[in-house]
Amino acid sequence: MMSHPTPKAVSNPDNVGALLRHFADLRDMTHGEAVTRQDKEALFHEAVELLDPYARLALDEIDEALLLNEGSLQSTGVIRSKDNGLACTWTLTWKEQAAFGIPPITIQAFYGRGFHHPHLRGGTVGEWPLNVFDSAQAAAELPTLRAIAAAEIHNLVFLANYSIVPASKPGTITPSR
Repeated sequence: MMSHPTPKAVSNPDNVGALLRHFADLRDMTHGEAVTRQDKEALFHEAVELLDPYARLALDEIDEALLLNEGSLQSTGVIRSKDNGLACTWTLTWKEQAAFGIPPITIQAFYGRGFHHPHLRGGTVGEWPLNVFDSAQAAAELPTLRAIAAAEIHNLVFLANYSIVPASKPGTITPSR
């Protein structure tokens, strides 16, 4: 039996910091330093701007590694949502996904009208808190964004099959296991 090294816990990993900020918001009825909806919406606009390059990077990584650069990445920018909240959606579409009529890989930052503060979610996966107030905090969300993107493509395969992923087709190179 092979022995594998045991991972060591980081005393305060970046994602734990995001959760702690999230819980503090709930506890203090604030979002960062903001109390009013107007101030929270201004912070949402700033968070999306900070998050944009990382959302794009996470989707670009999926496009390069799994879609063999056949994908098309698009962003809505910050827009009003149907519930009069705010949202920004990044999507990655490709030929096979469109042919099956299934949704694209989606990352969304949203601040629903009835929400205390913003969140992140995918098109087919759940929600994460979005508490980004500077570039270091935005960079720390990259693993979350990568996880959302990876979970999205995994769930989309369930809606169709593996053939929607160009890198899974016969004749392509599969990384060693």
